[in-house]
Amino acid sequence: MKITLLAVGKLKEKYLAEGIKEYLKRLGAYAKIDIVEVPDEPCPENAPPAMEEQIKQKEADRLQKKLRQGTFLIILDPRGKMLSSEDMADKLQTLALNGRSDITFIIGGSLGLAPSLVQQADLLLSLSKLTFPHQLVRLMLVEQIYRWFRIMKGEPYHK
Repeated sequence: MKITLLAVGKLKEKYLAEGIKEYLKRLGAYAKIDIVEVPDEPCPENAPPAMEEQIKQKEADRLQKKLRQGTFLIILDPRGKMLSSEDMADKLQTLALNGRSDITFIIGGSLGLAPSLVQQADLLLSLSKLTFPHQLVRLMLVEQIYRWFRIMKGEPYHK
């Protein structure tokens, strides 16, 4: 299985980078995982809504250029479907059994994602109803991917 995490902005926090590195190392036994970053667009404080939409579209254009043809696209979005870890493991396993082994997750920037990109999602996924910094979401996502693979393989993982 090939998994790509497309993310807006550079990861700056060392503690998050170290956590992600640890989970990527663990995931090496299960899948090939790449993290691809695209630059975020500067946003002035109190930017008008029209400017925020332009910024989101510029970021979406950058993400779009990194998408592979035929990838199963999962976009993280607070309005997305909330699934349990077991349900997501089942989803990934079903995708793999159906020959859909190329999966891309997109994590937007601080403003979210442009509707033009969100509409392309094969699955809109919400990790929580809570709001998290988009940098922290990267760590949460790689941990969940690790958990999903452990569940798929029937291996123990704390609940």
